[in-house]
Amino acid sequence: MQKVDLTKAPYNLDEKGVQWVEDTIKNMSIDEKIGQLFFNMGASAEEDYLKSVLDTYHIAGVRYNKSDADTVYNQNKILQENSKIPVLIAANTEAGGDGACTDGTYVGHEVKLAATNDPKYGYEMGRIAGDEAAAIGCNMSFAPIVDLQSNWRNPIISVRTWSSDVQKVIDFSLNYLKGISEKGIIATAKHFPGDGNDERDHHLSFATNHCSTEEWDNSYGKIYSSLFDAGLPAIMAGHIGLPSYAKTINPDISESEAMLPATLSREILLGLLKDKMGFNGAVITDASHMVAMTGALSRRDILPTAIASGCDLFLFFNDPDEDFRWMKEGYENGTITDERLEDALRRTLGLKASIGLHEKDPKSLLAPKEEALAHINTEENQAMAREVADKAITLVKNNQEDIFPVTPERYKNVLLVMNEGVKGGFGQLIASKESPADIMKEIMEKRGFNVEVWESTEDKIMKLPKEERSAAVANVYAQKQPIAKLTDKYDLVINLAKIAAGTVQRVAWPASKGTPDSPFYVNEIPTIMVSVNHPFHLVDVPQVQTYINAYDDKPFNLEILMDKLQEGPEAFKGVDPVDSFCGKEDTYYNVKEVYENRINPAKTKA
Repeated sequence: MQKVDLTKAPYNLDEKGVQWVEDTIKNMSIDEKIGQLFFNMGASAEEDYLKSVLDTYHIAGVRYNKSDADTVYNQNKILQENSKIPVLIAANTEAGGDGACTDGTYVGHEVKLAATNDPKYGYEMGRIAGDEAAAIGCNMSFAPIVDLQSNWRNPIISVRTWSSDVQKVIDFSLNYLKGISEKGIIATAKHFPGDGNDERDHHLSFATNHCSTEEWDNSYGKIYSSLFDAGLPAIMAGHIGLPSYAKTINPDISESEAMLPATLSREILLGLLKDKMGFNGAVITDASHMVAMTGALSRRDILPTAIASGCDLFLFFNDPDEDFRWMKEGYENGTITDERLEDALRRTLGLKASIGLHEKDPKSLLAPKEEALAHINTEENQAMAREVADKAITLVKNNQEDIFPVTPERYKNVLLVMNEGVKGGFGQLIASKESPADIMKEIMEKRGFNVEVWESTEDKIMKLPKEERSAAVANVYAQKQPIAKLTDKYDLVINLAKIAAGTVQRVAWPASKGTPDSPFYVNEIPTIMVSVNHPFHLVDVPQVQTYINAYDDKPFNLEILMDKLQEGPEAFKGVDPVDSFCGKEDTYYNVKEVYENRINPAKTKA
């Protein structure tokens, strides 16, 4: 097992820093050592709760539920001023400063940044995220996400990684790392050994990286090696198996052991990551409530096995008393050796020393509140978010002649149609309350359009008394409407797809059929489809001839989208960072044009 060297990257500690780490370990009780293996999920920002967690469990760090900047500032100040050892305080700044606090600057999910085709925006997002997070007392980020989008069905990283292109992921990740590191934030790349080629959600199921060792070396391995060379301080191990490498590292391993998630695999973390690749930084588990981890072993075994396998920090208590007891039990029964425990502690304390926490007065770690909050969501940062939107929004497909420009003179009457996919689940609970269709309606009406928002047949039926619903559903199948009801009333239809995060991130058509929810009318009336979330919806609407990835439904983003619709195709600057056509031939074609050319070959020759 390769031991950590605190004098080398990513720590680069001087003699005084190394001595602080060693002295701190020497003076710890066993309970304090066990506590330093845990990263708590902050359930409350109340002072009594925070002090209790620090005093009882001696935690190494916290990732908290987001709140406004004022609340987070107060929480972080309490944590640092009341902890015997400085605390790592992490935020999920995957899309900007809004990952640190609810009123921070949203810049864009990684796929949106990559659509600018300019890695400098990766730096800008890291800089903004780091500045706003650091201002309110955060010192660690669970970002960037460096997975590869190689399977469009993958439900985890459809917007949460840069690209399907290895070099683009490297370029944007390195720039993000530079931007956030300049602000004193410890970056944590995730999810090693790499998500994106399985289509299962490791929150809810097992998930495997299916690469051969050669494929992995030339893709995920190349990405991580580039980050290690740049001084990446930490990685998050995913609950993702990499059986090809597990078998290579240990030829005697059983088939079932080779499928273990990386967080529980000595072969992947100690053998591949720390020994073969020489990673000298710290490793934290992904959240320990995820089924890809909990389904592999009993929780009593999961806790010490994760540390024994090469994780240095364990993300989140389930029941704190139970988890603490089981982790300590794993040390006492020898699952966690003294050598492995102290190596983990050195890596964690080394992170803290690398950003100077060992030398600073806990009461001076945060700037005065007024000064700190002045960094949040500044006009400069908002302007950068708008610049990214202008460069990112992508016209993926445009086979309709003369669809642009979208002006009230050409399309006075517009129908906006929402598609939200399979309704229900956690994603729907956290979805924004204001519909992007309502936002677009307001924007377009101010610009002179007459706009109507379609209310789905299902929504109408659900408003009826229960005893009337069956008859209403039957009536939907029995009655259809003339096409003229659309063509006589509207000049343009804009379909908006916003599919909430979930295991199924697909456009889902209503059972009613033949209603505007489903764009059956693309050959009857000018139609544009816009995804305001995931970039892979064209696969379910191949008949649509104008398709745009706007990447999100923030009001400023939809304003910029509308500018581009009115200006025309030359206004769209985004470069597709993934395969939005999903590898399907029929998503490219204009079927109507093919048909017309077949029945009228002379037209093609002309």
